[in-house]
Amino acid sequence: MTASTASVAGPEPDLIARREGAVGVIRLNRPKTINAVTLEMFREVDKALDEFESDPAIGLILLEGAGERGLCAGGDIRALYEDSRVKGDLGKILWREEYILNDRIARFPKPYVAFMDGIVMGGGVGLSAHGSHRVVTEKTKLAMPEVGLGFFPDVGGTWLLSRSPGETGTYFGLTGQTMNGPDAVYACFADAVVPSGRLAALRETLVGLPARVDSADVKIAIDGFATGETAGPVAAIQSRIDGWFAHDRMQDIIVALQGDGSELAQSTLKTLNEKSPRGMVVALKLLRLARASSSLEECLVREYRAALEVFASDDFREGIRAAVIDKDRNPRWSPARVEDVTPGMIAPYFAEIGADELVFDKSS
Repeated sequence: MTASTASVAGPEPDLIARREGAVGVIRLNRPKTINAVTLEMFREVDKALDEFESDPAIGLILLEGAGERGLCAGGDIRALYEDSRVKGDLGKILWREEYILNDRIARFPKPYVAFMDGIVMGGGVGLSAHGSHRVVTEKTKLAMPEVGLGFFPDVGGTWLLSRSPGETGTYFGLTGQTMNGPDAVYACFADAVVPSGRLAALRETLVGLPARVDSADVKIAIDGFATGETAGPVAAIQSRIDGWFAHDRMQDIIVALQGDGSELAQSTLKTLNEKSPRGMVVALKLLRLARASSSLEECLVREYRAALEVFASDDFREGIRAAVIDKDRNPRWSPARVEDVTPGMIAPYFAEIGADELVFDKSS
């Protein structure tokens, strides 16, 4: 047992890891914060995966969130904000360990099932959408809204979004719009829609599977509860999204939207106008580079370089201030307009960082 699973008096730990049948259950356990993940929780997940991977009695992993509101609302951005203000190293440490964990989940040798019920954002996407079996529900609200914080879709988000059909990933990454369950399947962030009322029965079925289970058996079990939905409302407007977001420069995307007088185009333009201009330009370049990449790891290395630059930026602190600290929803971005974002401003986000480069441990 990991330390976080020990039965002790007092409050439950933030991360619960335990065996149920042949399932290694990992439960994010901060329901009051919609299970926002801390550095210590990432470390506890990694420890649990160590234990479950080496235990022959464990056949599969199940990731779930405590409470009714969602799997995970993302990382603990308030802590990152405070550390960024004093030029600390929490971002450097947390994102390094988180991104390495994201890659480990993608490579995990046993079936990894994620229950993506309710809200799933940011760091929660990183813990779930790289798994081998990703289950969403009619309550799922999945989003990567980082550009609204002066950031970009990280945790391998650029890899995932760049593999969504057409330009739907570019749309979701730049607008931060929410996917429902079928949207998430269509965008390749999930594999099956299961009614939330049937999750408990699916969970019981998974717990009853033998230790020597393979991915095909797990898929059959999940499909027995799935609705079969594979496309949400965004699929219906993909041709329009493709026309607007096919460009490689933010200015051209904005011009395309400005030239379309439809209500949908104008509401999309309004959404983009609320985001960090610098964040959008960085995000778009990362998405285009990801499209040409051959591995999740390539994308995570690029994201880590860019994340360290973001952590030191005024836009990051300003975005969190406006959304989380003061909650005035009125960030003052620098620069304030996309056309004022210069190549010189963007270059540092894509520079190699020498000894601080992200390195993956392939021993597990």
